[in-house]
Amino acid sequence: MGSRGAGTVVSQLTRASRMRMKLQTALEASVLEIEDVSHQHAGHAAMRDKANANGETHFNLKVVSPKFEGQNLVKRHRMVYDALADELQSGLHALSIVAKTPQEIAPNPK
Repeated sequence: MGSRGAGTVVSQLTRASRMRMKLQTALEASVLEIEDVSHQHAGHAAMRDKANANGETHFNLKVVSPKFEGQNLVKRHRMVYDALADELQSGLHALSIVAKTPQEIAPNPK
């Protein structure tokens, strides 16, 4: 059978589901929260584009990954953008990113 059908199945997923798969694979995230806030941008030009008819264009992300260890904020965001490059080319318009290491979210004992 090969993998001809695999691309079709992936393309039928929501953008949020595809983003989750890509970010989990690339960053080995221990926490991955994806919030679609596209509805808050209903009048925005990107939402009127026919290529974005599904309306999935704006997202808030919270990613906790050990791969962010030793990386500054700009490099962490670049890692997220690199993982989502094809989504950004196909209608993903805006991301709000919180990128932390597991140590940065660990509770501080008193």
